[in-house]
Amino acid sequence: MPNGANALIRTLVDAGITTCFTNPGTSEMHFVAALDTVPEMRAVLTLFEGVATGAADGYGRMADKPAATLLHLGCGLGNGLANLHNARKGKVPILNIVGDHATHHVPYDAQLQSDIETVARNVSSWVRTSQSTAALCHDAVEAIGACMGPPGQVATLILPADVSWSEGGVPAETPTFKEPAAADDAAIAAIAQALDGEGKKAILLGGRALRTPALMAVAAIAAKTGAKLFAEVFPTRIERGAGLPPVERIAYLAELAGVQLAGLSHLVLVDAKAPVSFFAYPGKKSYLVPEGCQLHTLASFTQDVTASLRKLSMAVGAGQTAPALQAPKRPGRPRGKFTADKVCKAIGELMPERAIIVDEAQTSGIMLPMYTAGAPSHDVVTLTGGAIGQGLPNAVGAAIACPDRKVIALAGDGSAMYTIQALWTMAREKLDVVNIIFNNRSYSILNVELQRVGASGAGDRARAQLDLRTPPLDFVLLGESMGVPSKRATSTEEFLAALEHALCTPGPHLIDAIVPPTLDGLKLRILPQLLQSLAHLPPPIARALKRKMAP
Repeated sequence: MPNGANALIRTLVDAGITTCFTNPGTSEMHFVAALDTVPEMRAVLTLFEGVATGAADGYGRMADKPAATLLHLGCGLGNGLANLHNARKGKVPILNIVGDHATHHVPYDAQLQSDIETVARNVSSWVRTSQSTAALCHDAVEAIGACMGPPGQVATLILPADVSWSEGGVPAETPTFKEPAAADDAAIAAIAQALDGEGKKAILLGGRALRTPALMAVAAIAAKTGAKLFAEVFPTRIERGAGLPPVERIAYLAELAGVQLAGLSHLVLVDAKAPVSFFAYPGKKSYLVPEGCQLHTLASFTQDVTASLRKLSMAVGAGQTAPALQAPKRPGRPRGKFTADKVCKAIGELMPERAIIVDEAQTSGIMLPMYTAGAPSHDVVTLTGGAIGQGLPNAVGAAIACPDRKVIALAGDGSAMYTIQALWTMAREKLDVVNIIFNNRSYSILNVELQRVGASGAGDRARAQLDLRTPPLDFVLLGESMGVPSKRATSTEEFLAALEHALCTPGPHLIDAIVPPTLDGLKLRILPQLLQSLAHLPPPIARALKRKMAP
């Protein structure tokens, strides 16, 4: 009879979980040994737990099924919390397997002993410490069901070492998942009436509503009713590009989002929550839905999004309405002074069909949506929970989930350093990822927030906390040291050459793009006043300024 670890891995594989991102320690050694008995499980070693959890997040977004992580005790789980937070906010299915001390060793409070369940509950909807080898695989089946949802969730199964090494494990049967229901007829009728009525209307899409089948249905509804289509600020995954319906993302800056939402009479939520400001700011609103706007929920996080949209399409008479689709359009090769905007333009010009863009570019990527709008169809995954260090690990998971697609990972210099170890895993696994680091020698997004939040008295000492110039980060040396071919670009021509080479050459690559901050000097100083003025300007002027600042 197999031990607990063998039976657990077999249960996972039988349920379709065939990838595990690992950073193991002593308590997980029996799980590690059992990998050789179940060759269907692909184990991917990472050098930091935040890479393991971020990779599982990227895998789940693109594979539409969970990956597992293997983490060492509470400290290992704690090291991975930031990217589990991003996964939780993105409703991405992940199954954490966290080793623990053997049950008889726990009373001795050894050096690495901790309360793992308390650590896990911050990011996990389901947490359990398995108490026996006989119960282990039944616990695993429950965990799998919890993380599959809908909505997708993080589940954490804590595996004591003796439960893992003891004999008596019995693989459990693959769980059956209940199909989600569509919105009921009453909700459909009420929303159809609102969309057919007077006033300005919009539909806010999130999660599964940003995939092609749902997008085609909702675009027909918009064409029939005149409703504006919006996407969440940071979508878990959005399919876009030529031949797909264009959707405008809600702006990160609350003042710009207010311009987008101004004057709405009805806002329909589809797998999304009502928009709120990313942070609280003195004297500014947290809740961004305009006063007098009526909220409607078409499909909640637990419902069938596409079926609900198709029912609504029929109810508003859009069954034969042609949706508006994005025309193919490349932005042209960039020329002139090298800036972050030129990087974005080059990506839009050169990116291949079905590319996956992992966007953690922060301020440097402001123009990316505009320059890639008419590029060949592609997916974009974004920083759903705001915890930086997601980009490079997400790219690892996306590349493993979709080995036939080119992955383009965009990161700022500061955020890249949170999980730079992901490069080593890319090299070890020979993943087809182009890493572009916007190296502006600054936490540029925090310089923006320092101006917006109204913190007074900030001088040289304060600004030094956001400055990465001394010593300068050398991403070419970092990339090469971890086995990733790397090039530095200090001009537009150098960047174009490096990107063309990386896109046509399999395997991982890194481009260290030395660019100035997108917002600096006078632009940065006047930004708060400009944003504050938007609410007092005539709507056409406010909308024009919004398009200029964040297309």
